[in-house]
Amino acid sequence: MSRIETAPDHTQGDLTERLLAGLPAEAVLTDPDITASYANDMASFCPAGAPAVVVLPRTVEEVQHVMRTATALRVPVVPQGARTGLSGGANASDGCIVLSLTKMDRILEISPVDRIAVVEPGVINATLSRAVNEQGLYYPPDPSSWEMCTIGGNIGTASGGLCCVKYGVTAEYVLGLDVVLADGRLMSTGRRTAKGVAGYDMTRLFVGSEGSLGIVVRAVLGLRPQPPQQLVLAAEFASAAAACDAVCRIMAGGHVPSLLEIMDRTTVKAVNDLSHMGLPETTEALLLAAFDTPDPAPDLAAVGALCEAAGATQVVPADDAAESELLLQARRLSLTALEAVRGVTMIDDVCVPRSRLGDLIEGVERIAEKHQLTIGVVAHAGDGNTHPTVCFDAADLDESRRARESFDEIMALGLELGGTITGEHGVGVLKKEWLAREIGPVGIEMQRGIKQVFDPLGILNPGKLF
Repeated sequence: MSRIETAPDHTQGDLTERLLAGLPAEAVLTDPDITASYANDMASFCPAGAPAVVVLPRTVEEVQHVMRTATALRVPVVPQGARTGLSGGANASDGCIVLSLTKMDRILEISPVDRIAVVEPGVINATLSRAVNEQGLYYPPDPSSWEMCTIGGNIGTASGGLCCVKYGVTAEYVLGLDVVLADGRLMSTGRRTAKGVAGYDMTRLFVGSEGSLGIVVRAVLGLRPQPPQQLVLAAEFASAAAACDAVCRIMAGGHVPSLLEIMDRTTVKAVNDLSHMGLPETTEALLLAAFDTPDPAPDLAAVGALCEAAGATQVVPADDAAESELLLQARRLSLTALEAVRGVTMIDDVCVPRSRLGDLIEGVERIAEKHQLTIGVVAHAGDGNTHPTVCFDAADLDESRRARESFDEIMALGLELGGTITGEHGVGVLKKEWLAREIGPVGIEMQRGIKQVFDPLGILNPGKLF
């Protein structure tokens, strides 16, 4: 449901005045030049409207006031974090209140005994990670944008990261939430305990809902003991198929790497062009595997042997943590480097069964050739989550058209291979049509029904998901 129920007449002044009744003046932004800067996230080809106002609350009570005002005036509300999203899920709609949660950035509690952290939604992922590390703990989800993205945004899109193959995604670490509902009521879900099955799992319902059901204002996150420093192995392959064969051998062999990533030739070249790291451009695919066990050497040796059996032309284990970090930095630079190729990218996040990973990468190569485009592929190979990245010049209308067509063909290929249209970036605006194709009319009907229960007026992030 994205339709806003008929609203009583009100002016911009009415809206601003009512917001200022419960918010400090500095938290209410109405200058059009400033509000326009909050209109988009980082996705291409996603329409955005002009916000009526941007609010930056610092307390739960202020968020409640915003939602009560929005309900009274029937004004749409678009929640935002750092706007690093890649599907248009945080894009403004015309006349909306943009609810930016970046000022709610406190870490409220870290408990080594209970192994939890309690945080506000504007906490930066890397800030939390470093804070818990200081107490010997570990928060595993680490999206590539971890130095910028917020925990609230991570929860909204159920984001993942490089460590998913061993440690899982954001959804597996969200134990409980405080959520402000569309009408301003405050609801608590979940628990602080290690176990709990009381009633429906409402926490999981909000994770990945892209702000369409409520506003997360506090989260209880599960933590792990900090693992040893991981060591990384790099393996070069003469084909993407051989690299994917190595991935299948590693997973079938029962190994549990802390990281298992693929960079194709296009991506390796882009990273070298940007950073001059000297990665091997003669390779068609570079596979990075890491272990964070107390003694990773035997694991790396076993995985190295499997890579050689799959046809690796060279296998090089890192000698120390510094060399390992250099390789990981190369992987983290991948998307930035691909953007530099033509100035703009569309980053897909199709996830397929691990056994079909090679088929997906080869299919993307064919799509790139068909549309005469540069499309680099990086992948969380351990869980089949690929990021085909279409590079294009946004000023070239024909190239932009081909970019969009190739993007859609990649999503169609992912579904054909038994996959899903999004592994961690969310649906937003970009993939609404494709969500309907993936889950079908009954699935859409049920999701709209859930939306109706939580947001009967349709004011929360309208136009997203479906």
